[in-house]
Amino acid sequence: MEPFRYHVYVCDQQKPEGVPCCTARGSRGMIEDLRREIVSQGLANDVQITTCGSLGLCERGPNMVVYPEGVWYSGVRAEDVREIVDSHFRHGRPVSRLAITDRAALATEVCANRDLYLASVRARDAAGVMPDELAQSIRGFQESRVILTALELDLFTAIQSGATAAQAAAAAGTEARATEMLLNALASLELVRKEGAVFHNAPVAARFLAAGSPDSARMAMLHTARLWHRWSGLTECVRTGTTVPDDERGAEGTEAFIAAMHNNARQRAVPLAGAVAAGANRMLDVGGGSGAYAIAFAQANPQLRAEVFDQPAVLAIAQRHIREAGLEERISTRVGDLRTDEFGGGYDLVLISAICHMLGEEENRNLLARVHRGLVEGGRVAIQDFLLRADKTGPRAGALFSLNMLVNTRGGASYSEEEYSAWLREAGFGEVRRVALAGPAGVLVARRE
Repeated sequence: MEPFRYHVYVCDQQKPEGVPCCTARGSRGMIEDLRREIVSQGLANDVQITTCGSLGLCERGPNMVVYPEGVWYSGVRAEDVREIVDSHFRHGRPVSRLAITDRAALATEVCANRDLYLASVRARDAAGVMPDELAQSIRGFQESRVILTALELDLFTAIQSGATAAQAAAAAGTEARATEMLLNALASLELVRKEGAVFHNAPVAARFLAAGSPDSARMAMLHTARLWHRWSGLTECVRTGTTVPDDERGAEGTEAFIAAMHNNARQRAVPLAGAVAAGANRMLDVGGGSGAYAIAFAQANPQLRAEVFDQPAVLAIAQRHIREAGLEERISTRVGDLRTDEFGGGYDLVLISAICHMLGEEENRNLLARVHRGLVEGGRVAIQDFLLRADKTGPRAGALFSLNMLVNTRGGASYSEEEYSAWLREAGFGEVRRVALAGPAGVLVARRE
């Protein structure tokens, strides 16, 4: 059964630099052009695009196969996309100048390339050569560090309207030769375009990495730059069992941290509110940060009044977001220490989002006991955090984040669903259920008996 008129498989496999592949020949840009053109011509419900691994014609790429006819196209460029969509997908006429018509020769070439690849794999294995994927994982820090340094120096803003390396260096307060080397590396990552001696932001960098864009994530990403330095101490943390972090982030560090949390919350707050907010009248957001969740919950439930509980410097940022949302009458803030303070009473919903991973096991038991005391009978607590499997080896994002807590907190970690369920029952909660939401974090909801 084919639910679409056409199903298109496009190779998007990336191979080591210098090895022929569709990605090296521009397949990613072509794929985006293809998707845009399909939408532009009103064919989004007729044509399904699926990216795939190698189709075996690596020297000819970018390659695609169109079903149900099984038409193979090779060497497809951006300038060919409109013709393929109009002629083939709209009018049913394959573009003959790009199509491979000799099926026997096609099969021979694909099989020959496959055999060469398998022979190469066997030869590398026999020689004891490390797999490319493992080597790339080990070297992965290099690309990350290039981008983080550019963000710390605010280079994407410096070249926003086009700049030479010398001009960018003058704006950023850096050395010209080193700045050019960094900008060249950013160009190799396709975040920057170089035209002669002038550098320009690629569209994705202009939108997300330069200051001033409505979608700029630069401030949030500066928190990731700070984490880089923490992760540099991972070896010593594993030797000693913990870290002794500097609890004083300073104003800039707090702003970057809350911006990062706000950036994450924007993706999760609306679906979480849709799953949990109904039926609640009074909500407490423990460690509520930027207020993004309280805002989303209040918007989802017109009857809800929320209170954001956090530290003074954080609440100043939350109040700004609350004012921008026009919800000052329904969302209040309260200064407190979530590790020790009582929360009061009368709440029918308490949200604990991205908090438990900062705390040790006993701290979480204590937190949940205080939350239980703050809820009315039948009230609910919603915990959003990474939920590891029982053996704690996955999901990968949660297992890696556990190390992030090792290098950033004294006793924090990612915990398993079984651990959370046990703590909740110990605190006096009855029913515990998992709410299915997309994304790496999980959600548990428990009701006070």
